[in-house]
Amino acid sequence: MHAQETTFSKLVQGEKQFQVPLYQRTYSWQRAELKQLWDDVLELVEDQLEGSPPPAHFLGSVVLAPGRITAGGMQRWLVVDGQQRLTTLMLAFTALRDRHRARGAAKNAARIHDLLLVNGYRDGEDHYRLLPTQADRGAFTACVETSPKAGGPGNVGAAYRFFLGALTEGEESGGEAWADAVETVLGGLMSIVEITAAEGDNVYRIFESINNTGVGLSQSDLLRNYLFMCLPTRGESVYRNLWLPMQELLGPANLELLVWLDLVVSGNSRAKQSEIYRDQKKRLGPLSADETALEAEIAALARRADRLMRILQPEREPDPQLREALERLSRWGGQTHYPLALHLLDRVDGEAATGAEAAKALAYAESYMVRRLFAGLSTTGSNRVFMEMPRVLEKDDSPAEAVRRFLSRNKTGARVWPGDEAVREAIRTRPFYKFGRSNQRFQVLRRLEESYRASEPVDYAKAQLTVEHVLPQRPAQQWFDLLAEEAEDGQSPDEVHALLVHTLGNLTLSADNARLSNHPFRRKQEILDSSALRMNQVIAAQKRWGRSEVLARADALADRAVRVWPGPIEGMVHADDEWAGWKELRAALLAMPAGTWTTYGDVAALIGTHAVAVGTHLGSKVGLHGAYRVLTADGRISAGFRWPDGQRREDPRTLLEAEGVAFDSANRARRSHRLTTTDLATLLGKDLAEEAPPTQDGDNEDQAAADGFEGLLRENQAPETVDGVLAMLRFWEQQGGHRAFGRAAETSCSPILRVGSQLDSRILWPVAIYPVTGTVEVVFQYLKRRPPFDDEPLRRELMTRLNEIDGIDLAEAKLDLRPSFSVEVFAEHSEKICAALEWFVHTVALAEARRPMPTDDEPGMP
Repeated sequence: MHAQETTFSKLVQGEKQFQVPLYQRTYSWQRAELKQLWDDVLELVEDQLEGSPPPAHFLGSVVLAPGRITAGGMQRWLVVDGQQRLTTLMLAFTALRDRHRARGAAKNAARIHDLLLVNGYRDGEDHYRLLPTQADRGAFTACVETSPKAGGPGNVGAAYRFFLGALTEGEESGGEAWADAVETVLGGLMSIVEITAAEGDNVYRIFESINNTGVGLSQSDLLRNYLFMCLPTRGESVYRNLWLPMQELLGPANLELLVWLDLVVSGNSRAKQSEIYRDQKKRLGPLSADETALEAEIAALARRADRLMRILQPEREPDPQLREALERLSRWGGQTHYPLALHLLDRVDGEAATGAEAAKALAYAESYMVRRLFAGLSTTGSNRVFMEMPRVLEKDDSPAEAVRRFLSRNKTGARVWPGDEAVREAIRTRPFYKFGRSNQRFQVLRRLEESYRASEPVDYAKAQLTVEHVLPQRPAQQWFDLLAEEAEDGQSPDEVHALLVHTLGNLTLSADNARLSNHPFRRKQEILDSSALRMNQVIAAQKRWGRSEVLARADALADRAVRVWPGPIEGMVHADDEWAGWKELRAALLAMPAGTWTTYGDVAALIGTHAVAVGTHLGSKVGLHGAYRVLTADGRISAGFRWPDGQRREDPRTLLEAEGVAFDSANRARRSHRLTTTDLATLLGKDLAEEAPPTQDGDNEDQAAADGFEGLLRENQAPETVDGVLAMLRFWEQQGGHRAFGRAAETSCSPILRVGSQLDSRILWPVAIYPVTGTVEVVFQYLKRRPPFDDEPLRRELMTRLNEIDGIDLAEAKLDLRPSFSVEVFAEHSEKICAALEWFVHTVALAEARRPMPTDDEPGMP
């Protein structure tokens, strides 16, 4: 085998084709992997634009085996390993080509297309430089050919849409120079090791060997080995007295975290956790011959280990004010605040700041993150903001005011700290429940409750509180009747509900979610009035709960929020030129798979505005991707739809039909292809609904939940539907499955399978049944991250089997979402649904039989 370092552009240049063998899995990268790669790209782009020498970035290896040479001399290569990276880069360049086309840079687009994506003088399959597995081929070639179905469902289409959205967002602020830098980075600055097998090598054995390697050394292992190699006389005592206690205190993961934070707090705001060893070796290299100096560095690291533990476990912090600030940030979650917190603890321990000053500085940091959550601003870039703080604040005498000035003077995008008026407007209009992590939403409501300063504070450690919607997510008809009274001209009760339901004014904390259910407000009043929480007593004092009450409560909570989380210094902060909601609208349009549509009301509820404002914006902005996919509430193209540039003449219906959206005789788009507000939030990575039915704690609780589900089912559905659902659940249990029940207001039921061993136990479930609203969700969104259904063809097969049943119409474009059908289908077709679920169980069993058994053996030290 031959190995050499190369780049993507060099690897694919010339007339050649890379073919993914059939024994390899389908393309599997999802949003997490794509975002990690894109974050690395953005760092290199920033270096490129600043003229800094780019650091080496190793993307990974690609293992190739020679295939046959076609007539005319074109070389084929089998991609033995590395197809995920290769396919991802191809899709990134496909999206970049299409962005060049959109902004009129035809030559740039043609260069990428001809030199990287296709063999221009070849026909058929030979035309494509990359030929994925058969299951991915259609989706991939649709992107390369820019067909109407480009960017459809599945991982290939999702990756193309991810890059199209990321490139569009970046171009808005960076322009042509930024796009050119992205092309340079993707093509020439990400190092790839090309490993070429010899003629006649056993390709499958090579693949098997590469994918069964052991665990390598961590970054902190490499640093430890280097340091003690430089301590020939003091190594044993330094290891025993300093390194080993630090290692035992922190554990492997936190030791690695400390070594990275040590770089950041020392002034390296560009430090990457994947390159700790390289950067620390560069910093400590000049001391390599001085054992005294190296010992001092390790001693300083050990002292920082104690401070890191106070961040990870705030109860260790002796100062009460500082401990409280650290506890709030710990409950908020994430590592964003770690560099600032460690810098402040350095100063407190060095007597350069008091605990009260450090606590106030952390309170400003908390406010920055909470206010950005209110405004729906992306967290991208926030880590960099906090990594820059230690270097900037080092010489300032007042850490709290220094933090406030630093955050206030930041200008745009990732660095905007919303002011009071922006926070008030966001609390009134934005779907707060759809942003941030669930623990962050909980902490916001907890702090607002604590601001009432009740004489008997709630013990949050014991109270099993969760975030609850007062106006239910799935309301009964009585709620819609109430909302209809307050609907504005042309607004349906559904649209009023969508605009209000997820806003902060409609959210509270409760331990009685199941009891609250979707009951009328009078029943909820009784339950909330008995709550120990002051905010619930305020809600219970209302006579009704509609639009005016939700907005009035939002205003009251906004008053508290701007006091609890003090904002930036007036006159220093510069808000973005454009409202963040319009950026989010563009991102949502880019994220929509081909073959779907949405409504003006759904988009309005997502970004926190009115459907009329969405229509006006779409009609005035030239070049908005996918604007024709936004229709009226009943699925019609708006009578007022116009192409804003006045040049396009295509019929929106023709475009939608080419993508796969069918229309009925009344010119209404098929309902099954509609994306709701929740669907749009999911596609943007902002819908953080629970991924699994909750585990059951005991037989009594299981039975109570089962009784609650069955009671709701009998209360809301016809007898024949009830019989069909219960027959399916009994059949499922005969197949070895179990029932699990949701804990939300409406007790849902999911038929689950427990698979794997004690060392690798997992839960799989195909559907969730909602008895009140009468819907059955097919949970493709969750299955796509769980073997064996992370393999896209299996999800398609499940969809096909269900769609063969009368009354079920799941749109292919929703293969990555949670499409639904009516529970009434069980009335006549319970046996057919059982047959589809029997296939599901058999598929899981077959996949489990093929999986290697996990081991709990600890890997030896390399």
